[in-house]
Amino acid sequence: MARRRVPPVSVLVEEPRPGPPRTRRPRGRRRTPRTARAQTGSRRRRWFFFFLSMALGLLAGLYYGWYVNPVQYADTTPDRLRMDFKTDYVLMVAEGFSRNQDVAWARHYLALLGAPPEQVVEQAIRHAVVDLGYAPADVALMRDLLQALRRSSP
Repeated sequence: MARRRVPPVSVLVEEPRPGPPRTRRPRGRRRTPRTARAQTGSRRRRWFFFFLSMALGLLAGLYYGWYVNPVQYADTTPDRLRMDFKTDYVLMVAEGFSRNQDVAWARHYLALLGAPPEQVVEQAIRHAVVDLGYAPADVALMRDLLQALRRSSP
């Protein structure tokens, strides 16, 4: 049987390195009371400037919107509406007509759209069915209004 050679003990044991002794470092950064106060002040200052800039931006926006370039209100009539809004307008008139059954009232409000009321309601029904996909109950209200307008044609 062959004998195994065992390495000398000095190879198995780590010898100390030359230099100052190793000390265990604490996890994280150690803060002295002075640096802790400095960081707290820095954090507070950062939040202060954040809220100050937000408030100044809000005030500048309000000043611009109210004084430099305010909204110009213009009186517009329903005849200048887009077709989908005209259709909504006709639907609102049809809902009002279904409650009060007053054809003269409906004619008055439909005349604000600039064309003959029957024509306006026909266009609105077509647009509501084809393009907008209104509910059948809403289309039925507009058809009832159209029939009432045709029956009481002046």
